[in-house]
Amino acid sequence: MKKLKSPASASTLTVSKAQQKFESDHRKNHRFVRYVRCFVLILFLLFWEYTSRTGLIDSFFFSSPTMVCLCFLEMLKTKALLSHISITLLETVISFMLVLMISLGTATFLWYSKKTSEILEPFLVVLNSLPKSALAPLLIVWLGTGINTIIVAGISVAVFGSIISLYTGFMQVDAQKLLLVRTLGGSKKDTFLKVVLPSSIPVILSTMKVNIGLALVGVIIGEFLAARRGLGYLIIYGSQVFQLHMLITSILILCAIAMGLYQLIQWTEHAYKKRI
Repeated sequence: MKKLKSPASASTLTVSKAQQKFESDHRKNHRFVRYVRCFVLILFLLFWEYTSRTGLIDSFFFSSPTMVCLCFLEMLKTKALLSHISITLLETVISFMLVLMISLGTATFLWYSKKTSEILEPFLVVLNSLPKSALAPLLIVWLGTGINTIIVAGISVAVFGSIISLYTGFMQVDAQKLLLVRTLGGSKKDTFLKVVLPSSIPVILSTMKVNIGLALVGVIIGEFLAARRGLGYLIIYGSQVFQLHMLITSILILCAIAMGLYQLIQWTEHAYKKRI
């Protein structure tokens, strides 16, 4: 005799098929987006090369993909390019890590002290709105030229906005959860460590994705004014001596670095989401 399927097993089977279909559609969508991105990039490069070769744009000012590749290989042979890239990467990573620590510590302190947060909030908003490039000459006077000035410039671009974002995220945690911990006798420290911080991890990761780009922007601003090494220095040097192939190559390398650093944090975010 045939065994009849129980309603529970039939429901489980339906859910399983629906889940498989969702995952399959999700993977197809990711592949489609990836292929379209590659297609758009290749189309742009072909159009750039074509307009440069046919004279629609001046290759001296706008370069071309072929010239950029040749310039990159030439700079790579001198081994100076790897030094410039590593310096910019080091300064960016240090700035980013310091921004993360300072903003987390400050946002935590503001969450603990409501009066302090009310006092400092307008100052943080003003400092966040201030164009950070205006501070760069002042940093040179205070700190001189060198890596310290560049790192501080990188921190100044990202830190104030990061503090505001993290503090806002801390304050938006579910009030019912906070009440439950206090009802069970938990201290303010317990509330923060067991509820606020775990609930704010998505906000922290999202802020990190923004901060890594801002730290790179700040580092390049610092290198424009106070460096003898780094991609920012190469950009300024290339513009001064009209080596525009070098300038455009350096900019494209910066784009690749920004994309790589962003992707690294995005992978971290995906890994966290899989765990939960």
